[in-house]
Amino acid sequence: MQTRFGSVGSLEEGKEPAVTTRSKTPPLRVLQLFGLFLALCMAFFMISIYTIRHFGTYSVIATVKSNIVPCDEDETTSLDHWRKPPSNLLHSMTDEELLWRASFMPRIKKYPFNRVPKIAFMFLTKGPLPLSPLWERFFYGHQGLYSVYVHSLPSFDAEFPPSSVFYRRQIPSQVSEWGKMSMCDAERRLLANALLDISNEWFILLSESCIPLYNFSVIYHYIKKSKYSFIGAFDDPGPHGQGRYNESMAPEVNLTQWRKGSQWFEINRKLAVNIVEDITYYPKFEQFCRPACYVDEHYFPTMLTIQASNLLANRSITWVDWSRGGAHPATFGSADITEDFFTRIYEGHECWYNDQPSSICFLFARKFAPSALEPLLQIAPKVLGF
Repeated sequence: MQTRFGSVGSLEEGKEPAVTTRSKTPPLRVLQLFGLFLALCMAFFMISIYTIRHFGTYSVIATVKSNIVPCDEDETTSLDHWRKPPSNLLHSMTDEELLWRASFMPRIKKYPFNRVPKIAFMFLTKGPLPLSPLWERFFYGHQGLYSVYVHSLPSFDAEFPPSSVFYRRQIPSQVSEWGKMSMCDAERRLLANALLDISNEWFILLSESCIPLYNFSVIYHYIKKSKYSFIGAFDDPGPHGQGRYNESMAPEVNLTQWRKGSQWFEINRKLAVNIVEDITYYPKFEQFCRPACYVDEHYFPTMLTIQASNLLANRSITWVDWSRGGAHPATFGSADITEDFFTRIYEGHECWYNDQPSSICFLFARKFAPSALEPLLQIAPKVLGF
């Protein structure tokens, strides 16, 4: 123990032990390698200077392309995310989610890009579109001015070639029944899907038995220049009009506001948003307008009359023939397709267009059977203009 502490004490008293140092000279081999390294560095430096002077900096400096996408180019945050239509119509949204998404509406009227307004042609059908070849000819050459949407039975699988305007234009659908609220649900579903394309400005509801009565340019400019939307909304005092009103619909809907109109309409974007965002009138019509109250004849005409009657032309642009009587209009087959037949449709009508009298009152007609297709294709260039 004494030896241990004595040793420590001697260090504390400043008695340092002797340290012997021995100098070592670097080996010759190390000096040679170091000299070679310096020579290589100088050579690389001189070559770099020469290359930069003659070929520019990118010849000796490797460029690396970044995979990082700037925030302003991200698809979900750029303007293109809102400007471009959905690439796939078969989304997974529920009806509630779809209607909510479709109700978005810009408050600034001027668009910050070159917006070409389009017409959304919405086909409400059970299944096939037997007159599609006629419509293909109608749309040909007018890409960018229209969109197509098809609501069919969920079980129907359409088979159109990639070149067709109907290719992959089916929207997620549900069963709809004539005269019931499910029919209006289908129409709202079509409107909501079409509203997802910000360029769609006008919306036309059609069936598989509808045909155009004029070429695309005539119809496009007729719709574009109109100050009003074409939906029938008239006060029918008879049993098939006011007689269908249920007093339980008050106070949201009074008898004096009750309207009737054709199911087939054309409306602008503002009115389309009014329809898809509605949660005020929908419950009333769903509960109190059931057969023999046919909701597809009353819901939209009444609601839009209450909200925006000044925007309605109060007439339909789809011609039908009720002269044969019954619950449904007449259907026309191959034997009916003649020039005289279309003369009866074109002539003898008077209506109001932009507050002025007009003889062009109908742009579409129904109902046409599949057998009418071939004679329609033959007569179209001369009579229909396409």
